[in-house]
Amino acid sequence: MKGSNRLGLQFVLPSLLFVLVFILLPIFESFRLSLYRLILTLPWLGKKFVGLENYQDLLTDPIAWKSFFTTFVFVAVTTPLEVLLGLGMALVLNESFRGRGLLRAMVLVPWAIPTVVASQMWRFIFNDQYGLFNLFLFGDQTTLYLAPLADPQLAPMAIMVADIWKTSSFAALIILAGLQVIPDDLYEAASIDGATVWQRFYHVTLPMLKPALLLALLFRTIEALRVFDLVFVMTQGGPADATNVLQFYGYKKTFAEGMVGYGSAISVAVFFISLLLSIVYIRLIGSRILEGERR
Repeated sequence: MKGSNRLGLQFVLPSLLFVLVFILLPIFESFRLSLYRLILTLPWLGKKFVGLENYQDLLTDPIAWKSFFTTFVFVAVTTPLEVLLGLGMALVLNESFRGRGLLRAMVLVPWAIPTVVASQMWRFIFNDQYGLFNLFLFGDQTTLYLAPLADPQLAPMAIMVADIWKTSSFAALIILAGLQVIPDDLYEAASIDGATVWQRFYHVTLPMLKPALLLALLFRTIEALRVFDLVFVMTQGGPADATNVLQFYGYKKTFAEGMVGYGSAISVAVFFISLLLSIVYIRLIGSRILEGERR
């Protein structure tokens, strides 16, 4: 091995070890545990190898299917809205104006706040007695106050609002990085040709921004599939399992009910769903972007 290759390996090795210990090994261990029937509340039953039986139970579990539908709705609603809002914020932050640096810092504050803290804040906002949500809607007419987090129809929307508020700035950060690399010469040429603001956006900005949009969409979809903190703090999966997403359902099965094998099977299912969606994004959307760039 050449000296330069050996030096490069030494620099990369800590990152590889980190990925191995904190990412690959937990994934492998979760998959291994999903092949066993292990119930912590019944330790005398021992640890029994059952193969794919946990996955068969998962396919016939009505609560798991309801959790999957809840997760699907959560992803389908929050991800596009976050990318669209992120695009709008990025377009504003990309312009030159006084106080732009301060505004950029302010936009990133929601994303920088720990999710548990943000979840607690939104739990207070949606409180049925003193929350700002009811105060803005009804003022001092307390008899009209709603309890969004206790309503099966309003609770999922409350979770979505909290997630959109917190993570739209992350999408904006990715899209803003994409805007920064678009050459100004393209805009100048379009202006000379008489293109309007909308035409410059549609024919110059949007095509050049597709890789950043794909990246933001991919990251937000994966994160939305693994949503846990918001649900844990704000609703605990309730009311009546209205916000019981797959990741939280796996947590309840593992830690609340002690069904380690079944809970691990749910976690592995979430992992493979995320992997499948990532492949679909990259193969379908990403390939079209690359083909458009070649043309």
